Amino acid sequence: MDERLIRVESHEGIATITLARPEKRNALTYELLEEMEHALRRMNDAEDEHRLLVLTAEGTVFCAGMDLGQMLDRADQPDAQEQWQRDTEVYRDVVWSLFNLNIPTLAVLPGPALAGGLGLVLACDLVLSSDTAWFALPEPQRGITAAVVAPLLLHRVGSRWAEFLLISGQSVSATEGEEIGLCHRVVPESELETRAAEWKTSILQGGPLALRQTKTLLREFTHDNIWNQLKLGMQISAEARENDEAREGLSAFREKRKPNWFK
Repeated sequence: MDERLIRVESHEGIATITLARPEKRNALTYELLEEMEHALRRMNDAEDEHRLLVLTAEGTVFCAGMDLGQMLDRADQPDAQEQWQRDTEVYRDVVWSLFNLNIPTLAVLPGPALAGGLGLVLACDLVLSSDTAWFALPEPQRGITAAVVAPLLLHRVGSRWAEFLLISGQSVSATEGEEIGLCHRVVPESELETRAAEWKTSILQGGPLALRQTKTLLREFTHDNIWNQLKLGMQISAEARENDEAREGLSAFREKRKPNWFK
């Protein structure tokens, strides 16, 4: 494929994955997620090569979520259900690989993280956000669900704020996101690169083995529960895309009109 979907770089023990579709607000396609999954697997296999993974994005939006155009295109295919299942499965695998990676992970957000993009953020250990960022889960407004994101959202912020984000359709500013646990620090946009460099240096001062052991300890408390919830969420997410409500919601979004259930 000619289009560059992600950029993978390695320098002095730091691996960086950069979402590289700024013209599409870094929306997630099946192909992009497949590239991410392969990159994450290679990192886990090369245990001694990297000590930290940084996840970031080109442009002013971190990630707008799944590519809704691709989702709508699936509806016209004879094997739509199979393709939707495949799409949600690869997204689940990426989220799980990020969450389960054996080295620390740091998300650096130049801007908003929505829907599936927020799921990527929630799968990372540490989150540094620009003050231009905001967070939202608008899936129900499209007639679909954020079922794969939900387990990690509950894990990070608890049921009170998970319910708000999953049901209300309201967005949360970067500052509010810091207060409720969606990100750890918010800094002015002009300072994001400088602060990210400081965090990288601080993390790498930790012993490699000590950091891996810390990750193992943290995983042990949630490992089985999160995985089982992600599997259930994947199935619910795939099924939700098959109904007429999802087709209407996605079509309305693309056509910039209100869905037929909106009164």
